[in-house]
Amino acid sequence: MNVFDSPDFDHHEQVTFVDDKATGLKAIISVHSTAMGPACGGTRMYPYATADDALTDVLRLSRGMSYKNAIADLPLGGGKAVILGDPAKDKNEARLTAYAHAVEALGGKYITAMDVGVGPKDMPVIARGTKYVAGFDQPGKKGGDSGPLTALGVFVGLKAAVKHRLGTDTTKGLTVAMQGLGKVGMDVARRLHAEGARLIVADVSEDAVRRAVEAFGARQASPDGIATADCDVFSPNALGAILNDETVMAIKAKVVAGGANNQLARDPHGKILMERGILYAPDYVINGGGIIRVAGQIYDWDDAETERRVLAIADTLSAIFRRAESEHLPTNVIADRMAVERIARGSQAASKAAE
Repeated sequence: MNVFDSPDFDHHEQVTFVDDKATGLKAIISVHSTAMGPACGGTRMYPYATADDALTDVLRLSRGMSYKNAIADLPLGGGKAVILGDPAKDKNEARLTAYAHAVEALGGKYITAMDVGVGPKDMPVIARGTKYVAGFDQPGKKGGDSGPLTALGVFVGLKAAVKHRLGTDTTKGLTVAMQGLGKVGMDVARRLHAEGARLIVADVSEDAVRRAVEAFGARQASPDGIATADCDVFSPNALGAILNDETVMAIKAKVVAGGANNQLARDPHGKILMERGILYAPDYVINGGGIIRVAGQIYDWDDAETERRVLAIADTLSAIFRRAESEHLPTNVIADRMAVERIARGSQAASKAAE
C-alpha cells in the first residue's frame, strides 16, 4: 500500500521505513505531528500478518498520540513506531541496536518509550544507541514507572465523571464494577475502596481477584459479565474494544470511566452511550497520567509539577463533558475536536515564531 493512499494517513509529517539487511530489522517510525513539540510515543513489536497491517497500526497509533499529548496540554507531538516480528522469537540486541540508530538518525524529532512487546529490559539496549528515549528508569532522571500516576489520573477522572453525571463529589456508597486488576486497575480499586465505594471486580487472574476480594471486600464477577454488572460506574482497565455492539446496549452503569486503551470498538459506540444517558470518559484523556510521567522525565519536572498536571485531567474531562452537553455531541467526538484545536494552535504559534 502506498502510504499516501492509506485511509489512515492524516497528513503525517514523516513516515520512515527501516530495513536493516545486516540484522533483519524491519520497522516503521511514524511522526504524525510536531506542532506541540517533539513527537513522543512508544515502540511496539508485533508479528503483523502483513506490512500493510503494520502501516495501518502505526499511522493510527501516532495520530492517537498527537491527540493524547495535546489534550494533556503537553509540550510533545505525536509519534509511534512498530517493529515487525514476534518479540518472543525475533527480538535480539542487534535488532534493537539497529532500531535505536534509526531513532537517533531522526535527530530528536521522535522520542520513543515502551509499548507492547518492548519492555523495561529492552529500553537500556535502545538507550545505548540513542538519547531520544524516555519512560523507563534511567540513572539521574525521574523514575519511569507510569502506573501510579496513570491510576491517579483515572481516579480523579472517574470522580469528575461521577460529579457531572450523578451530582456527587464522592464515590462513597456507589457501586463500581472494575474490569482488570493489573497495576493500574488494582491501584484505582484501592483508592475507590478507601473512599467508601462498593466494588465488583473481574480479571483473568484468579489471584488478582482473590487479593481484591480480601483487601477491599469486593464482590467477584466473571470477566464476560463485568461490563453489564448492576452498578453505578463501569471502569474498564483491561483490554480494548470492550464498548462494542453488544455491551453498549446492555451496560447498566451511568458512568464509564477507566484506564484501558481503545475502549470504543468503533467511534459510533460513543453516540449510543450518549443516547442511553451513559457518560463516557474518553480513554486517552483519563489515562493520560502515563504520558504525563514520560513528559516529566523528558523535561525534568519535579514531582509536584507532574502531579499537578495529572490532577488537571479532572478539569479537562469536566470541560469535555460540559461542551458535549452544550453541543449535543458524544464525549469522544468533543475530545478529538479539542485535541485537534490545540494542535492547530500549536502549528500557528510555531509558524509565527518562524517568521
